[in-house]
Amino acid sequence: MKSIVALIALSASFACTLAAQAGTTMETKGKAFAPPAFASFCGREPGLCSTSGGSKVVALHADLKSELKQINRAVNSRIKERNDIGDDWRVPVSSGDCEDFAILKKRELLKRGWPGSALLLTVARYRGQGHTVLTVRTNEGDLILDNLTSSVRDWSSTPYNYFARQAQGNGRSWERIGGAKPVTSTAVGG
Repeated sequence: MKSIVALIALSASFACTLAAQAGTTMETKGKAFAPPAFASFCGREPGLCSTSGGSKVVALHADLKSELKQINRAVNSRIKERNDIGDDWRVPVSSGDCEDFAILKKRELLKRGWPGSALLLTVARYRGQGHTVLTVRTNEGDLILDNLTSSVRDWSSTPYNYFARQAQGNGRSWERIGGAKPVTSTAVGG
């Protein structure tokens, strides 16, 4: 009997650990306003505003996880952080602020064949300031590529208060972000 109780306790502990490690997706709650500088950016870079084409959720495997981490680290080390005078969204060459880092990461992933529908520019609040990151929708949850860390993390494990992200399928539209939903399936697609 003690063996059975111990086995049940061990199984429950293991299940809790797996649940804590399980990813989450962003639940969206209707339309949101795009950041003010986003419209002029889309006029200059329509391909980087697009969220159409390909799978809306990327099926991750070891090579793709490695590629995400490599791109996040490479952009973070290559681009010098600086604040815009005003708010100007651009693909950075040598320096930029948070949205510029997110835009460059999106461009690098698109070049490598990642679907635009799974790469969403996302705005949040951090320490009272606006902050932009790139959300990558995967079967393991919504992952964040961020200029403030080289780690690629599930969005619900970051210190940010998320406000809105690009809408999948129509990148010029934005959606409000609600709570976290646990990943319940490894199904991939639209």
